[in-house]
Amino acid sequence: MCSLTRVLVLLLGALLWAPWRALHGAPLAELSGEQDFQLFLQKNLEFTRKIKGDVAALQSVVCKTFQLCKEEELLLVRQDLGIVQAPLEQCHSRTFQAEACFSQIRDGLRTYHGSLATILELLPRHAGLVETLQLDTANLSSNIQQQMEDLGLATVTYPAEGRGPLPAFSSRFHQQVGGFFILANFQRFLETAYRALRHLARL
Repeated sequence: MCSLTRVLVLLLGALLWAPWRALHGAPLAELSGEQDFQLFLQKNLEFTRKIKGDVAALQSVVCKTFQLCKEEELLLVRQDLGIVQAPLEQCHSRTFQAEACFSQIRDGLRTYHGSLATILELLPRHAGLVETLQLDTANLSSNIQQQMEDLGLATVTYPAEGRGPLPAFSSRFHQQVGGFFILANFQRFLETAYRALRHLARL
């Protein structure tokens, strides 16, 4: 592993185990010349922001179409559906490793890419937006995979515990609620991934 990659791994470890509100990283001269990595961060910050906007637009459609707008009113139904959040704990852990964090972001994007099939079925009139979101999600995942390879970071695969195929919805209402929580979970996932990229870009 080259010295620059070692610096990057150590830097990521120092930053991302802490809660985001506590991060106050000072600029490091070692990364000032890493233009390719900074370009990657800036491009994918914009990309993630666009995806977040598209998810928000679909959340608005679900709210207006099915009157499903508030999570607290649907928590009991959620428990029955078994829909869970794709994990990103490796981006906060005290035992942080760059491979683990980037791998979880990549894998989570792949999970939500598959989950968007439910949204496509629910909102056929908005197929164009859903399909664009699927494409963008796949591309962002590929970008992260490519950057991992460029940095010499090993791919880490975690057991898919609790992250299997989507449940077979027993009713149209359950499918609608399932779609609501898929989008809500995806939005939270993107917020965490966005903060990771943003804090690295500010160094």
